[in-house]
Amino acid sequence: MLTTQLSKGNAYDVALENFDTAADVMELNQDTREMIKYPERVLTVSVPVRMDDGRIHRFEGFRVQHSTARGPAKGGIRYHPQVSLDEVKALATWMTWKCAVVNIPFGGGKGGVTCDPKHMTQGELERMTRRYTSAILPMIGPDQDIPAPDVYTNPQTMAWIMDTFSMNKGYSVPGVVTGKPISLGGSLGRNEATGRGVFYTVESACEHLKMHLKGATVVVQGFGNAGSVAAQLFYEAGAKIIAVNDSTGCVYNRNGLNIPELIHMKGLCGHVEGFPESEAIRAEELLALECDILIPAALENMIREDNANAVKARIVAEAANGPVTPAADRILQNKGIFLIPDILCNAGGVTVSYFEWVQDEQHLFWEAQDIYNRLERVMKTSFRDVLKIHLDRKVPMRIAANMLGIGRVAEAVQIRGIYP
Repeated sequence: MLTTQLSKGNAYDVALENFDTAADVMELNQDTREMIKYPERVLTVSVPVRMDDGRIHRFEGFRVQHSTARGPAKGGIRYHPQVSLDEVKALATWMTWKCAVVNIPFGGGKGGVTCDPKHMTQGELERMTRRYTSAILPMIGPDQDIPAPDVYTNPQTMAWIMDTFSMNKGYSVPGVVTGKPISLGGSLGRNEATGRGVFYTVESACEHLKMHLKGATVVVQGFGNAGSVAAQLFYEAGAKIIAVNDSTGCVYNRNGLNIPELIHMKGLCGHVEGFPESEAIRAEELLALECDILIPAALENMIREDNANAVKARIVAEAANGPVTPAADRILQNKGIFLIPDILCNAGGVTVSYFEWVQDEQHLFWEAQDIYNRLERVMKTSFRDVLKIHLDRKVPMRIAANMLGIGRVAEAVQIRGIYP
């Protein structure tokens, strides 16, 4: 599998290195660094589940709150065989800066269970989700920590969490999670929010670089929710998506893939492999394709020191969290590639999660187009804020984004002070 072969290195080390790099440029004092660099709370839980065959299997779960300085912790829950505490700590850290970059009143959180959901039944997943929710119950709540979907979790998962939390409270609490089904207080536009955010930031980058999006060639690494939605929007804008992949394989057509048909096939078969009018290529070839825009939308550490030199894109837009290591970052920078960092590029998901939370708290729901308009405004304003730091301070886009996010969190912590 691509995700197994290419995901190497410690994501938390990367998160800390990115923080230190930006903090050094900002000349952030040591006292403030000590207050905002590390997670506030880390919980590891045992999740015993009765499987369909009657045996008990113990899974390990995590929930990390990196920061609540600017508001409740916010972050997804992922189910994946490679979930580890360090990965969850890294993702929670990135969520803190991400929420601050788009200036929404949340801090960073993240959760996960080490499991293989592809080999679990719906009943097993439900029982595991409810047991995991019960284990992290003291940490979550609409004013405390608000989970959302992530890798291999979905609106149904969020419905189980919301129901478990509500049953323990004795009344319905839709605001405890976002990414819920519409019928339970979910928001229109939430499922495609991350992909839309990627599209809006790439649009802004093309405008800055004076590139035409129509006719541009696009490669998408990872054809899950974010990757497929972004591909669809680029396709509708007239770009040519020449290659995509998922865990089953890679498909390539220099003249452009028919994305609506590919999405339809993936929905029916669960994979992109074997798509008509395409040829199969290897995972490492996909990253090396000549293209205008490369969208890493899979897992962490996909572009590393050993493969970054092969990247030939003009823009790299990080739809995934942490797909480029610090060493690879420097290589891409030296090659003159314009990078849209993850905490900006993929912040559409948490932005519409914020919209959903606001709607739940107000008991008043918005139209889809209103959500799209608000999202576009947030993403393009945030892009301009990061670009200004990039140009004024002459620092790479990742450092600029981290400076913006870290600066806002640092300001909040300094103003709040220390209690007691």
